Amino acid sequence: MDLVILAAGLGSRFGGDKQIEPVDADGNFILDYSVYDAVRAGFDRVLLIIRKEHKQIFEKTIGQRLKKVVPVEYVFQEMDDVPKGAKVPANRTKPFGTAHALHCCRNVVSDKFAVINADDFYGAQSLKILADFLKKSEDGQFVSAGFKAKNVLSKSGAVKRGIFSLKGSFACGLVESLVEWRGKEVFATPLGKDEWHKILPDTMVSMSCFGFSKKFLEQIENDIANFFGQSEEVLTSAEFLIPDEVERALAAGATMEVIATPSKWFGMTYRDEVDGIKHEIQALKDKGEYPPHLWK
Repeated sequence: MDLVILAAGLGSRFGGDKQIEPVDADGNFILDYSVYDAVRAGFDRVLLIIRKEHKQIFEKTIGQRLKKVVPVEYVFQEMDDVPKGAKVPANRTKPFGTAHALHCCRNVVSDKFAVINADDFYGAQSLKILADFLKKSEDGQFVSAGFKAKNVLSKSGAVKRGIFSLKGSFACGLVESLVEWRGKEVFATPLGKDEWHKILPDTMVSMSCFGFSKKFLEQIENDIANFFGQSEEVLTSAEFLIPDEVERALAAGATMEVIATPSKWFGMTYRDEVDGIKHEIQALKDKGEYPPHLWK
């Protein structure tokens, strides 16, 4: 099983490359901890989706740390990896989104794989949820580790979260949204719209911690031509996103079980969150959940 790590984002709100921001005294990144947890859970290969210009720094840092632990392959999310005949706007500066990132690894990834963000800490139980599900799942059966909205928000501002609609433990919808605290209440709006509304703090949300089969990649390949068939003006800023593709896959008959994780999430959206993350990592080490030196 592959662990696919999305690490090609620009980190505009963070003001730099948050995927390679050290979070401990040894210089490890958040994604080091995710890989550590994934290997313990049973994943046996890591696919890092990065920008081509970052390959050298990834090889010299986490690549050096992991090469004796688990095979690592690099996949480039390139702007020109688009369907034949599609035109990329000349003024497009950022990657085309998370579903496009998976499109870029379509010829490399295994039949069953998990997808996570490089800058989110999910915890050991979250990765185990994905691994245990994938070990017994069939094609078209997907999984997500679920988090309560109140536990995954930032005090620094609005953040992107996928909001689930559930029937029992199964998703019947997933809407990528901006979510934020307003006092003691939680408000959300679908991404790209100004339709803010109050949601319950215990609403189950996605943190892009998914398990898929190749059927999901088939969905992406079916839809990517439509995305790139939009006008050049739209494509200047539009994103081809995993939550939108999950919505379409569910409508086409796939299933996604949402399993609540007991792990505590924390992530890096804004730079002023870095010190807090370092404190959280050290606290987990003090509890014995991770060794004092992760790879030594």
